[in-house]
Amino acid sequence: MVLPSLKNCLWLSCVLRTPKACFWSTAGGGLIIQSVSNDVYQNLAVEDWIHDHMDLEKQQILFLWRNSPAVVIGRHQNPWQECNLRLLRQKNIKLARRRSGGGTVYHDLGNVNLTFFTTRKKYERMGNLKLIVKALKTLRPQLDVHVTDRYDILLNKQYKISGTAAKLGRTSAYHHCTLLCNADRFVLSSVLKSPYKGLKSNATPSVPASVKNLFEEDASLTSEILLDAIAKEYAVQHQIDHHITLINPADETLLPGISNKTKELQTWEWVYGKTPKFSISTCLNMAYKDSVLDVKVDMDVKHGRIEACNVDLPEQWLPPGLYSELVKSLTGSKFCPNEITMLVTTLLKVCPQDDELHSRWSLLCENMIRLM
Repeated sequence: MVLPSLKNCLWLSCVLRTPKACFWSTAGGGLIIQSVSNDVYQNLAVEDWIHDHMDLEKQQILFLWRNSPAVVIGRHQNPWQECNLRLLRQKNIKLARRRSGGGTVYHDLGNVNLTFFTTRKKYERMGNLKLIVKALKTLRPQLDVHVTDRYDILLNKQYKISGTAAKLGRTSAYHHCTLLCNADRFVLSSVLKSPYKGLKSNATPSVPASVKNLFEEDASLTSEILLDAIAKEYAVQHQIDHHITLINPADETLLPGISNKTKELQTWEWVYGKTPKFSISTCLNMAYKDSVLDVKVDMDVKHGRIEACNVDLPEQWLPPGLYSELVKSLTGSKFCPNEITMLVTTLLKVCPQDDELHSRWSLLCENMIRLM
């Protein structure tokens, strides 16, 4: 990889801070930038910033980035449907919602991310993927890689090594894709498997696929080698110098307003609240003493909040007043284990001082929280 000189850094600072007239007089054709951050929210924010602020009429941009472990869902997807949220929390893996469509992907430092920015008129997803394939074939001619009609890149005609998505604005567009180099496939398959039952949603579902790392085909390949090869091919095709300019997504002097974009992408309202309306209809099999109780639960969830709720309990299992208070409190609450835990803890404090009643209440609440 060609590291940026001080001159290049100063030039990029001018490019991103000054009026567009200065930008076009400084450079033309294409620009290759790479994030120094491994934070998924910061890197997604860079995509938003470039899309919203840059005039791409004469200047195309290739953005290179990698993330620490994260699951990234599409703009119109349901996280409960797409991944194992409990496992994400246990492993401290971040969940992010991007602004493009498409399916869910797992990122870690063995996963390369590429974003191609153009005007909407020049947007060409197939051309970008063919560029990547050409870079791979130039780097390792023996690799059997090709682009499919579904805009995936396959290895050995069967293993998916790249997923793709795009955002088309009024005048600007970007196409971004992943490239599996040496990602943790065990974690990938574990976190992208939803355990949630009885969920019905019109959200865009992901299409499962067999995946493989390029490292498994050629152990000499690294993420850095792949990034440099793709940048070199991009430079050749756009007839620009092969320079990768590093940027810091947290630097407000380079990207004014970027911190607000980063914060928005981390909010519960964006990650979960943007989920299309869905419903859950399931049965909780609760073991209590020497019996198993079947408790039917029906919920409607809109904007990530419980819009309607019904819990079908055995008669006399809980006092009617306590049951009514539970349903009333759940309605309007976030479909979120932390919020529901606080809610039931508060209700437990006003519960009659009866040990068996407390046991029943706690059992019900534990099972309700597991739904989320």
